[in-house]
Amino acid sequence: MEATRTAAARPGPLHGEHHPVGADAFRSLMSSFPTGVAVVTGTGLDGSPRGVTCSSLSSVALDPPTLLVCLKTGGSTLEVIRTRRWFAVNLLNARARAAAEVFSSPVADRFAQVRWRPTGTAGLPWLHEDALAVAECAVTGLHPVGDHTVVLGEVAGLELRPDVPLLYGMRRFSAWPAGPAEPPGP
Repeated sequence: MEATRTAAARPGPLHGEHHPVGADAFRSLMSSFPTGVAVVTGTGLDGSPRGVTCSSLSSVALDPPTLLVCLKTGGSTLEVIRTRRWFAVNLLNARARAAAEVFSSPVADRFAQVRWRPTGTAGLPWLHEDALAVAECAVTGLHPVGDHTVVLGEVAGLELRPDVPLLYGMRRFSAWPAGPAEPPGP
């Protein structure tokens, strides 16, 4: 028997007109979803480093290996990524709360407050003491959404170290619980 396709109607508002929730309510919603913490970095054409703390990160595809980050449109980190077409994702370890806070605040020279070195493939800022992993990504897409831009990147190089990740949720930092890993499920 052949499946029949029907066009789905676009869902309408539940009651009356559609009104988006406010920014504070949306922040409260998203703070209840714990996530890992990353610092997204890039360099300008003059070699100057830029970076920002980011918890909006997701894998997209395995072939080719692609991930996405969401960055504030108009921010200096997004601008160097847009220009150079490369970025690095530094996944922070549990001891890197200070680095997460530096890169999430309006500090004049964030890179003067952390130790970093260039990555091996693209020479991007790698927070080698604060990151349990770094992925070097070539930009494959930029998509503005509201006040942010979704940046897609194909992973061209990476460095992984066994460590415990830094987490953020409920408006506070935490670490992955210590102990043996659970065996994989069926």
